Amino acid sequence: MSAAPSGNLLVAQSGGPTAVINNSLYGIIKESKKHPEINRIYGSLHGIEGVLEENIVDLNEESLENIEGLKEAPASALGSIRYKVTEDDYSKILSVFEKLNIRYFFYIGGNDSMDTADKVARLSRESGRDLRVIGVPKTVDNDLVETDHCPGYGSAARYTAITVREIGIDVESLPPPVTVYETMGRNSGWLTASTALARGDKYPAPNLIYCPERPLDKDRFLNDVQKTYDEMGYALIAVSEGLKDKDGNPISMAEDEVKSDDFGHALPGGVGSRLSDLISDELGLRARDEKPGLAARCSSQLASEADREEARRLGTEAVISAMDGLSGKMVALNRRDTERYQVEIVPVPLAKVANAEKKMPSEFINAAGNDVTKKFFEYARPLIGGKLPEYVKLEKKRING
Repeated sequence: MSAAPSGNLLVAQSGGPTAVINNSLYGIIKESKKHPEINRIYGSLHGIEGVLEENIVDLNEESLENIEGLKEAPASALGSIRYKVTEDDYSKILSVFEKLNIRYFFYIGGNDSMDTADKVARLSRESGRDLRVIGVPKTVDNDLVETDHCPGYGSAARYTAITVREIGIDVESLPPPVTVYETMGRNSGWLTASTALARGDKYPAPNLIYCPERPLDKDRFLNDVQKTYDEMGYALIAVSEGLKDKDGNPISMAEDEVKSDDFGHALPGGVGSRLSDLISDELGLRARDEKPGLAARCSSQLASEADREEARRLGTEAVISAMDGLSGKMVALNRRDTERYQVEIVPVPLAKVANAEKKMPSEFINAAGNDVTKKFFEYARPLIGGKLPEYVKLEKKRING
């Protein structure tokens, strides 16, 4: 183990914010102040683009009140970005690090961000520079590999479960016969599946759940909806924005209408609207769609306390790992095989995480492809931070006569 170099630290945030991303930032800042080798703590505004533009702030100048407030602040406090780094950018990044004497770099983000961090770590090694690079995971999609789950997912899942429980009560009281609830999730159904956590003894909704890991057969889908409506008098259906048909085409749009972001990822959406129209046209049932969009990922008030704590721990452990000589790693959550939920934090190679994607395992989705299994409940329940709100239901005893 080499001695920790003396120099400055730089932290940045990237990709879609979560309700707990600033908890990881908090953990990094608080732990960094314990180590005399770290002279200044800098923040790059709007991710790696802030490095390229030298748009850097001094976090040592922030008040204690501001730093403590990060634990409950939504969105990315340093600003975020979706920027595909080019090969020419990396020499500029390293020159800025040299100019600012950056010896520790922490990137809080998803799989594309881990790719950027991995390349920075590799190039710094090849140049002989002692730069410690650690990735800190975050994403509401929960689709990073090499970690049991991602900070941000538990809070988004909690928000989704509470919202769907309340929508279910609303639909039951004055039903438009069918409501389609569309969640984020380009290729993985983790957030869609979390709608199942809304269920309880008094809460049957959602009645149907469709994740993108299984192709959607439109005829079978319509049969499921009709059957549910016949039994319940209404239907609340959870779907992923990334649903595709059996030919691999997005449900939301024609093949020639699909657009992509800077990383080549398809930009999905509109599935709820398309399916509600299909239900109305084919079944003659009045249908509507609901899409919370950004609200599901940024609600600080409904954040999971378990999620907040784990995000802070990962930030703390990222700094400790760097001080111990690690670089080119991501701090990951490893679930212990114990009766009571416990996780440990372990370093994993950034190269294994970069650009990879974790989908829902088949054992989490039922055979019919329209619901989740008990195994998913066992996996997800500890992540949402305790019980959901309970609501009374009147007994509604009818009068005689």
